Amino acid sequence: MMMYRSRMGKNLDEITLSYVSSISDDAEIIFYDIVGSQAHSIMLYENKIITKTEVSKILHALEKLKKEKFEKKSDFEDIHELIESLVIKSAGLVSGGKMHTARSRNDQVSLDIRMKIRDDINTLCQCLLDTIEALVSLAQAHQKTVMPLYTHLQPAQVGVFSHYLLAYADALFRDVDRLYVTYGRVNENPLGAGPIGGTSIPIDRQSTAKMLGFHGIVENSIDATSTRDFVAEYVAAVAILMTNLSRISEDFAIWSTSEFSFIELSDEFTSPSSVMPQKKNPDILELTRGKTAQVIGHLTSILSTIKGLPSGYNRDLQQIKSSIWSTSKISISALLVIKLMLMTITINKEKMKKSTESSYLIALDLAEKLVQKGIPFRTAHKVIGQLVQIASISKKPLSKITPSEVKTSVKGTNVDSKFLLKLINSTTIDSSLRDRTSQGSSGILEQKRMIVDRMKKIKMYREGTTKRENQVKTTFENLSKKVKLLIK
Repeated sequence: MMMYRSRMGKNLDEITLSYVSSISDDAEIIFYDIVGSQAHSIMLYENKIITKTEVSKILHALEKLKKEKFEKKSDFEDIHELIESLVIKSAGLVSGGKMHTARSRNDQVSLDIRMKIRDDINTLCQCLLDTIEALVSLAQAHQKTVMPLYTHLQPAQVGVFSHYLLAYADALFRDVDRLYVTYGRVNENPLGAGPIGGTSIPIDRQSTAKMLGFHGIVENSIDATSTRDFVAEYVAAVAILMTNLSRISEDFAIWSTSEFSFIELSDEFTSPSSVMPQKKNPDILELTRGKTAQVIGHLTSILSTIKGLPSGYNRDLQQIKSSIWSTSKISISALLVIKLMLMTITINKEKMKKSTESSYLIALDLAEKLVQKGIPFRTAHKVIGQLVQIASISKKPLSKITPSEVKTSVKGTNVDSKFLLKLINSTTIDSSLRDRTSQGSSGILEQKRMIVDRMKKIKMYREGTTKRENQVKTTFENLSKKVKLLIK
């Protein structure tokens, strides 16, 4: 049964075959292997390397395989060997045996992986844009939902929920951008590089690239068959994306606790305890954190595999395929779940506002108003710090501070106590948000501007990604038309 074992003179036994076989991992690239073989066969025909009859028989056999259901267990080492054997069985050795002319499994597997990642990047970009749109839409509804902003998990400044949501939208935009740029380096054709050093047969690599929708070729044949840096780049970009989803999950898990109660997840994204009826566990969020660790593990595995390999194809590279498929599946699922969670979440506005009011979050605003009157920032910082300390000891808000307490805080400085008291009485959470004008701040006007800007950005990336998807779709449609013409 083994096609490539002539040198060994015998079949591999069952244990050894199981050890070397990648059939169980190859289901994800069957379609790509078939269309890659179709494009390669058409190129061979167009360059008069095989005849019209031969290419017709090969293409007919490959077309039938598109409808085939492949078993995960097989006597063959990989999907490439299995597909070729089935083509030979259908088309005959005289014709089917010519399909593999001027190529190797080395350039073939690199081709399949590139086409698979290319499609996964487009899917991920669309899913990312859906999630970003959910974040921005939620932000649009909560531009005036007051909340504390935290550093070190301690209340720091007055903010609004929209500002927090836009922060993660911007982080996910960078994930889109990383994947968008990576696409260009993935979308190059390695086919025709042969096992490592090219071929003496007069093939046209650019023609194959065009038929498969690549913007060019991986020119150097050693680089084309050996490199997997494009895989590492893709998985690294996804690992960063997952860390952003993990951070959102961590925040939402904390904010859904009874201690915070800022948000409530819908029942479909939580689970009850097996023994405690009052529990509502944020399982989806916890699993996202856990799956992030899994993707980071895939990246580590890939980098560890490729770091010490000599040039040329080495069988170690077979092991990274399952890491790629798993990375794509996890990240696409995580984005779908996070998007749906955002669309069904309940925001406890009163709880957020109460928490904001119970902290001394206008302290920096007071200090900055003193600075605007010519007081050195360090002096203003010290004065307001003393005020907060007095208020904290007395367990009262700054608005309840007495004139004598204000005098105590400004002692030894040139700050006028009456002016400071006037500032305290006029500075509120609302005025804090109204006065915040720096670009990208929590200011009310900035929220409106940023939301409009992000909506435009979503549209721009959506158009670019859809254009790429359509290019790939059109490419395969044109290839299919060529196949049908040659089969007739």
